[in-house]
Amino acid sequence: MPPPFTSPAQGHPSRVCVLVSGWYPEVTVGLKAAALASLEAGGVGPGRVRVLEVPGAFELPQAALWVAQGGDAEAIVALGCVVRGETPHFDLVARACVDGLLQVALTTGVPVALGVITADTLEQARQRSGPAEGKGGNKGVEAAQAALAMLGLFEDLEARRRAP
Repeated sequence: MPPPFTSPAQGHPSRVCVLVSGWYPEVTVGLKAAALASLEAGGVGPGRVRVLEVPGAFELPQAALWVAQGGDAEAIVALGCVVRGETPHFDLVARACVDGLLQVALTTGVPVALGVITADTLEQARQRSGPAEGKGGNKGVEAAQAALAMLGLFEDLEARRRAP
C-alpha cells in the first residue's frame, strides 16, 4: 500500500463526495469506513464529506456526473463492487462503471477516484475491503488517497497558473 498522502490541501475546507454502491454491502461498508477514515486523516473533516448511496456500480457514473456538474464537491470517491458471475453481465457493468467514471473526470475536471472492486469471487472482494495491507489492501483507502492526491495536484497547478 502506498504511504499515506499528505496533501497541500490538508486543513483546507475541501468538499468531497463519497458515492457508495448498494450491491454487496458486506464489501462496500468496509470500503466506505476506510475511505472516510482516510479522508479525515488527510485533513478533510467529517462536515466536509457527503456520503451518497446509489443502487449499484452501474449508477456510480450517473451520480458522479450529477455531483460534479452541480459543484457539490471538489473531489469524488466512487466505491462499489462487481463480482464475476456466469454471464457477461460482469464485463458490461464493470466496463460501463469504469469508463463512465473516467468520462466524468475528463469532462468536468473534478477528480473522480476509483474505489470499485472487480473480483472473480466474493472472497476476493472481501479481502480488498477489509483491514489487509499491501497489494490486496482496502481499496477505499486507496481511492480516498487518490482523490486527495489529485485535489492537491490540481490546487498546486492552479496556484502555478495564477503566479506571476
